[in-house]
Amino acid sequence: MDDLKQIIAKNLVELRKRKKYTQLDLANTLQYSDKAISKWEKGDSLPDIEVLYQICNLYGVTLDFLTHEGSFEEKKEYVLKKDERKNKVIITALFVSIIWLIAIIFFCYIIFVYDVIFWPIYVWAAPGTFGVLIFFNSLWGKKKWNVIVVSLFIWTFLASVHVQFIYFKQNVWPIYLIGIPLQVATILIAQLHRS
Repeated sequence: MDDLKQIIAKNLVELRKRKKYTQLDLANTLQYSDKAISKWEKGDSLPDIEVLYQICNLYGVTLDFLTHEGSFEEKKEYVLKKDERKNKVIITALFVSIIWLIAIIFFCYIIFVYDVIFWPIYVWAAPGTFGVLIFFNSLWGKKKWNVIVVSLFIWTFLASVHVQFIYFKQNVWPIYLIGIPLQVATILIAQLHRS
């Protein structure tokens, strides 16, 4: 196991230096302390599998790259192709387009069945879009974007509720007050660093 730790440590250092990241840069990206990064790179400890997965995505390599000895050039077969990254973006965009397709279908259905133009359905597609982005960013993206995407979800959801009530001739602007503690909580959660 110690040999594996040393192999992973050496590979982590090589990948970080190839990207010209400092340990602090990597720590901020992964939301860990720079001390934890230092321990990983010395082989004193190993990141958990979830963090290894994030590291692989960040550097565009597979887990095999981290666990095998050799130089970067010798392990090219373990480097992810640009097409794989592009496919992740395309898959995310497809799911976002499904949200908007559903909104269009409901909009048309309400027009044909009830003869009502219910435009707020498009406003509701915005938090739906950010919900999809939260999911895929957590799965494939960089954690530092989570704060922005979650914040956009919170505020578009509250705006959708507000617009919904305005459509029915009720003004519930205080609904935005709920967003303040939610936004603060989102920022504070993002500031938590795991050691």
